[in-house]
Amino acid sequence: MMKSKYLNRRTLLKGMLGGVGVAVALPTLEAMLNSHGEALADGSKIPLRFMTYFFGNGFILSKFVPQTEGSTYELTEQLAPLANVKEYVSVMTGFDNRCEKLITHHEGMTIFNGHTMVNVSGLSSKAGGPTVDQVISSKLGNVTAIPSVHVGVSRRLSIQDGGTTMHYLSHKSTNEPQPPQFNPQEVWNSLFNAFTPPQDPAGPLRISVLDAVRDNTAALKKRLGVKDQERLDAHLTGLSELETKIKALPPVCIKPNMPTETNPEVAGPENFISTAEAMSDLIAYAFACDVTRVASCLLVGGAAETVFSDLGENTSHHNNTHNYPGAASDINAGVIYQMQRFAYLLEKLKATPDGANGNVLDNTIVYMSSDCAEGWSHTVKAQPVIVAGRGGGYLTHPGIHVKGDGRNPSDILLACVQAFDPLHTSIGSGDPMSTNPLTTIVAG
Repeated sequence: MMKSKYLNRRTLLKGMLGGVGVAVALPTLEAMLNSHGEALADGSKIPLRFMTYFFGNGFILSKFVPQTEGSTYELTEQLAPLANVKEYVSVMTGFDNRCEKLITHHEGMTIFNGHTMVNVSGLSSKAGGPTVDQVISSKLGNVTAIPSVHVGVSRRLSIQDGGTTMHYLSHKSTNEPQPPQFNPQEVWNSLFNAFTPPQDPAGPLRISVLDAVRDNTAALKKRLGVKDQERLDAHLTGLSELETKIKALPPVCIKPNMPTETNPEVAGPENFISTAEAMSDLIAYAFACDVTRVASCLLVGGAAETVFSDLGENTSHHNNTHNYPGAASDINAGVIYQMQRFAYLLEKLKATPDGANGNVLDNTIVYMSSDCAEGWSHTVKAQPVIVAGRGGGYLTHPGIHVKGDGRNPSDILLACVQAFDPLHTSIGSGDPMSTNPLTTIVAG
């Protein structure tokens, strides 16, 4: 491995944009690694990341649950979109959510924190405690510029449900929900520290961040070996393509004196696929460049009013789930459509280099679930969970199918937390609490 000089992992490309300093983070380059390419040159391990991913209204278990256990499990109809990343995917089925209260979709969110919701009144509640992503974020501390990033795709959250449980995937505590950002441009700006004049939202003065750091890029390339130069070029090309993709999305106009609604309804069909892909691209970038190590994605809210217009549907997926079996075909198509978006994220992480020979998915744990097992009954018995990635070698590989036989899904949460802190002994509270990690998914 050829390199002229050790390069610090925190190296940034810097420049000026509109009179404001901007910086572009770099992927892990060989110049940052030790001689074996398996750790950073200062001896620390390549960063381990964690992410939660959610879409509401459950699955159709007969079309989701594999019949075979272990690593030879078959990809069912609703798991088929994950074919290109199957080796990274472990599927947990038959785990019974232990939430102590039942008010439709709210109890399903316990699968992300191990706490029963509180302040329950009708269809309103708050999360009973911190979600797993924030437990992990607190353990990591301030090792990155942004402790955690939270994105959302569909703005059409439930209008029937109140409180924070259903509208926020991530919570630091009961009274500290972490709002998702639904505008990829806002996420982009927060990651790049770029500036767009507020008096010109169309951005005619918008200069590419990459142009602003061009001189610094040229100077850095002189210090790098051939492979690192190629990786840097590929990284900047990817950022340029991402910037173009984001700018192609229609702008969201936030007018003065608008209602205080945190997630306004958008007129007409949502730009669902392009937004979901932009968010996945941004998270992959943020992980690769160590801008953050923790993320969450609220693809479609629980009991949400999202209509999958791309599928030719004109009623919400949530309403479809309450018309089973009559709308079984539409429900199945909707689940597969969402699983395709999840697959895009995993494939993007897999395609993003990390270290000398690995990829970001090798060093990430992605925890995915819904707010129920099946939407028409709201049941949280046999509520599926997917854990994807290798977790820096912590997770078993290839992935496996585990039948829980009624086991507590918080055991899965605890196993994930112990990847970051092996001495952490419990998660959650009350009946959903776990002190027994699911070691089946941990590499031997």
